[in-house]
Amino acid sequence: MMVNLFVVFDPASIMGVHLNWLSLFVGVLFVPLFFWVIPSRYLVVWEVITGGLASEIGFLFSSYWGGVSLLLCSLFWFIVMNNFLGLFPFVFTATSHLLVTLVLALPFWFSLMVFGWVNKTRYMFAHLVPLGTPVVLMGFMVLIETVSNLIRPITLSVRLAANMIAGHLLLVLLGSAITLSGVMVVCGVSALSLLLLLELAVAFIQAYVFMVLVGLYSAEI
Repeated sequence: MMVNLFVVFDPASIMGVHLNWLSLFVGVLFVPLFFWVIPSRYLVVWEVITGGLASEIGFLFSSYWGGVSLLLCSLFWFIVMNNFLGLFPFVFTATSHLLVTLVLALPFWFSLMVFGWVNKTRYMFAHLVPLGTPVVLMGFMVLIETVSNLIRPITLSVRLAANMIAGHLLLVLLGSAITLSGVMVVCGVSALSLLLLLELAVAFIQAYVFMVLVGLYSAEI
């Protein structure tokens, strides 16, 4: 009997070693190899998706920021692989933990803040007061923009983790509610299949949202 619903998100340990955290790097095995003379269909699909992502976020940056597109595409595939692997039974979902999502969001936010305040201090101060703000509201807007900048890594990490937790909890609750009667089994399996397809879409959408938001934050600098 399941005592706590969230026990499914606890990493198992063997002799005090949390081996499930290795699932963070299992996604690397899905990266296609590039030494084939004739590219496989999997490699072609991978290149098409990566090229589409790079072209979509590339207009945000100049040639000086060309490496950011590669970084953001790599971040997208890393999150997608971890979200996708978490849909398999008995596979640990690393992106459902704030420890992982915050580690992904915090370095990006901190590096952008340090770069902006060190190299573009005047622009960062000007960014605290949006254009056209009345003089009376300037102090209030500075406070709002400051709070908005400070909570960005929290919103990024919580959004990703909360969506992963919500979907997996729905799968667990629906799976535990299925009884042995024939009609309930058919209805339950059908509902689980539809929910699994929805979670597959969420795995890609949340990775895309994370990548786009980090790209927009970078473009502001």
